[in-house]
Amino acid sequence: MEHTSDHSTIYIPDTMSNWPWPRMINPHYEEVKAASDAWFHSFAAFDARAQLAFDKCNFEHLRTGCDLMNLFFVIDEYTDVETESVVRQMVDIVSDALNHPHKTRPSGENILGLITQQFWKLAIKTASPTSQHHMVESFTAYLESVVQQAADRDRSHIRTVDSYFETRRENIGARPSYVPMELGLDLPDEVFYHPVILKLSVYIADLIILDNDIASYNKEQANGDDHHNILTVVMHQLDTDLNGAMVWATTYHDEIETKFLDGLKYVPSWGDDLDGQIQQYLTGLANWPRCNDCWNFESGRYFGKNGKEIQRTRKVPLLPKSKRVQ
Repeated sequence: MEHTSDHSTIYIPDTMSNWPWPRMINPHYEEVKAASDAWFHSFAAFDARAQLAFDKCNFEHLRTGCDLMNLFFVIDEYTDVETESVVRQMVDIVSDALNHPHKTRPSGENILGLITQQFWKLAIKTASPTSQHHMVESFTAYLESVVQQAADRDRSHIRTVDSYFETRRENIGARPSYVPMELGLDLPDEVFYHPVILKLSVYIADLIILDNDIASYNKEQANGDDHHNILTVVMHQLDTDLNGAMVWATTYHDEIETKFLDGLKYVPSWGDDLDGQIQQYLTGLANWPRCNDCWNFESGRYFGKNGKEIQRTRKVPLLPKSKRVQ
């Protein structure tokens, strides 16, 4: 590896340098983002600190996609500091709202219930029946994995690499994030859950995981909340240091990229209509790692105002250990 981290600086490898899909922005993004942000601000779900961090973020896709990113953000903000039992209560509220979008939410309930309900009530107005089914299935799996992450956090448990990827593929929220790409499509289960399509979606989730964990590691290690991060997992399992973990993650990223590109050759044909729809869906999948990489540096969540400069230099000062980085 040409560049390495030292005791004062972390080197962020440019894992996406050879990814064939470039950065793109939907032409209606600014208009739709404004509407989504106005809706989300109406809940006053964050304290002043969290709201400031949220306001620095930029989100892609149209309204449902923007709203979904907002929903992920607030679920993460509420659950990532709580115990398993508290997270279970929150998750049950969100799950109930997702499955019963027209049910009146109980008075005094956690705000997550109302936010989820309003998100899904609007989304299902324009979502195809198959995409609604896929959202409920994938979002439920995501919620359950958030509870599992809280259980791991309570026990300071560090998973093995294989076990980590198994749970992280769900709690990073990749599968629900794919659904906005199929809102106007009608992909039957025999196509959507075909082994080749599933494998391709897993590859994309793994790329998102690797890049997200590399970008978030500095902030998480400073907070003492890095047990659920692939770099810590690799350091623990392989008895290596941060540089060794970065080399492992970069090498694995390259391997997954190759597997995805090769896997596209094996997508079956289901006839002209479905073939066109699945190609549209797969193009959306392929855009996700680029989207995620851009968000890591542009949102302000991990690098503050210095994201673009860090993206250029690939170097970030190692944050000191603290109770919690704001």
